[in-house]
Amino acid sequence: MARRATGLVPIKAIVSRILVLRGQRLMLDADLAELYGVPTKVLVQAVKRNVERFLSDFMFRLTDQEFAALRSQTVTTKPGRGGRRTAPYAFTEQGVAMLSSVLNSPQAVQVNIGIVRAFVRLREALASNRELAAKFEELARKVDTHDRAIAGLLRTLRELMNPPPASPKRPIGFVWHDGAT
Repeated sequence: MARRATGLVPIKAIVSRILVLRGQRLMLDADLAELYGVPTKVLVQAVKRNVERFLSDFMFRLTDQEFAALRSQTVTTKPGRGGRRTAPYAFTEQGVAMLSSVLNSPQAVQVNIGIVRAFVRLREALASNRELAAKFEELARKVDTHDRAIAGLLRTLRELMNPPPASPKRPIGFVWHDGAT
């Protein structure tokens, strides 16, 4: 993994590893282990030794169905062929922050800074997208209102362009009535 001069992992490399599962943004243990520069087994052992720090909203294990779906999406190796045999752990933003306390190394601190920044940037991007979607919705309502107003204006113009219906013509001039009926 290419690192910047500051030792931080590029945010793009982190954002590409953030998944959305069960309505939460999270990262998998294998991706985190790679970023931290430790084997996945070491990361999982550190978590298990400090399990009291990882509440259910910080970390959870994927179900077999989620693991199977993830495996088919990422085309990872199948079990029995040297691939992973157990479902991975998924860490929420809070769980990732807690990892820096159990993986106490300079690299863990630097990686954690990058991960926290990536989650913040992702949150900002999502907020920006929501604002943009709201503006598009408002624009669509205005266009719809304007379309109806223009259609009404065109109907009125067409009516004005058509000559009025012919009415019976009255003779011009005076008609003399002799008064006798």
